[in-house]
Amino acid sequence: MTGYGRAQEQVDNRDILVEIRSVNSRYLEQNVRIGRSYTYMEEELKSLLKTQVSRGKVEIGVSITLTEGKKADIRVNTDIVRGYLDAMQAYNDAQLEVSEERDYRLMTDKKLLSGDDPANGEMSWATMLHLPDVFRVEKAQDDEDAVRTAVLGVAEKAIAAFVQMREVEGEKLRADVLARLGTLAECVGIVEAEAPKLTEKYRERLYSKISELLGSTTIDEQRILTEAAIFSEKTAVDEETVRLRSHLSQMENLLSEEGAVGRKLDFLVQEMNREVNTIGSKVQDVNITATVVEMKSEIEKIREQIQNIE
Repeated sequence: MTGYGRAQEQVDNRDILVEIRSVNSRYLEQNVRIGRSYTYMEEELKSLLKTQVSRGKVEIGVSITLTEGKKADIRVNTDIVRGYLDAMQAYNDAQLEVSEERDYRLMTDKKLLSGDDPANGEMSWATMLHLPDVFRVEKAQDDEDAVRTAVLGVAEKAIAAFVQMREVEGEKLRADVLARLGTLAECVGIVEAEAPKLTEKYRERLYSKISELLGSTTIDEQRILTEAAIFSEKTAVDEETVRLRSHLSQMENLLSEEGAVGRKLDFLVQEMNREVNTIGSKVQDVNITATVVEMKSEIEKIREQIQNIE
């Protein structure tokens, strides 16, 4: 069954958004989209959803955004800085050996690194900020229990909105299926009324043909009755119509029950279709055949609808 649910809240210093959407599926398929650092909650989110949903291809999207920066421990990596200074000093010494005059122009006019004095072990902050690995940043650890509690709380509200939307759609589907069950019941009534007439029609046709062939010769009435009885036995659909009415009644009851009934409805639709096919194969009558075609059409429409029912 299709559905959508959304909930968003700010908890502590986090903005938490949970969105749930689903499309039709015979079984329950769950997919969770959440940040890598929060994957430890994935199975709990699936378990929470499973308590409310049993069919459908469901996607759960979780977005967690910090509204305030987390405290972090930032330190200067002195060994790295010393390494840079030593490298700068070594380069400077090498240049002095080549040409004192050239080195003088380099250090006074252009300078190797503006504001730095590697000879005295000095380096400007501007330079340090652009050098890799100078700073070591250790982020504060999340309180996993607090984050989990906050996210699951928002997820519960999203699931509630999701379920409510599916319930509204479910009521519409229920009304449509009940209307089609009513149509099927009427069709079964037509079959029940027309089927008993078939034997008498067959007897009359048989009597007429034999009379036409034999002319005035005496007709064996007993033989005609025997043939009519055999025909009646072959074309009897009483058992099928009784079972059909039972299936219709069970389906109506299931549609009034709470909880997941989709798979039970699937089974009943298969059984109803089997009974109607049997009636169609037994009875070769224009009126009943037309009714059978109508019943099969309604059953197919019901089958399509209950794919959306949990």
